[in-house]
Amino acid sequence: MVISYFGGGFLKIQVGDLILAVDPIGKDSTLKTSRFGADIVLVSLNHEDMNGVEQVTFGEKIPYVVRGPGEYETKEVFIKGFGSSSNYGGEARQNTIYAVQMEGINLCFLGGLDKTDLPADVREALDEVDILFTPVGGKGVLAASEADRLSVALEPKIIIPILYDAGTLKMFLKETGAEGTAPIEKLVVKHKDLEGKEGEVAVLAS
Repeated sequence: MVISYFGGGFLKIQVGDLILAVDPIGKDSTLKTSRFGADIVLVSLNHEDMNGVEQVTFGEKIPYVVRGPGEYETKEVFIKGFGSSSNYGGEARQNTIYAVQMEGINLCFLGGLDKTDLPADVREALDEVDILFTPVGGKGVLAASEADRLSVALEPKIIIPILYDAGTLKMFLKETGAEGTAPIEKLVVKHKDLEGKEGEVAVLAS
């Protein structure tokens, strides 16, 4: 599994030839976007910073698009979406938390989540998180301290911060005791690599 980050909440997860895109930045966003073809797209928020499905519809790739709560299965990827809240962009919105299993690895994408008090059924569904993607930037999503608190509660093996700037990333790394963590271009991980890890922070350069 190869994980790449393109800024905002925009992520690319690749397993062999299969590509999962999460919260692609739309062409009308003020954030810099990227284009590539995806097989599956998850959209957490209906906002131009995260709903740019057209940016990952490229060439012969017409993606399977998931835009909200529910259970989905395609190409041996299992997806569960849970409704939650966000105040991204200063406006109350529905956010979707996604739990995804692919290549035997449990991924959790919090999207633009703004509260740490998750419902009991969501906590139960997120019982075994291998890699957690959490917003840390505040401004309508979790702040650094809140992201750290929720990360501790969910007990992931690896934590990858998203929706950050230099200042909020520094705060998050301090909260998690991971100061000095250098950004990497991409994270390459196999299931066996997760053994023995507890809350290890990985910062992906955008």
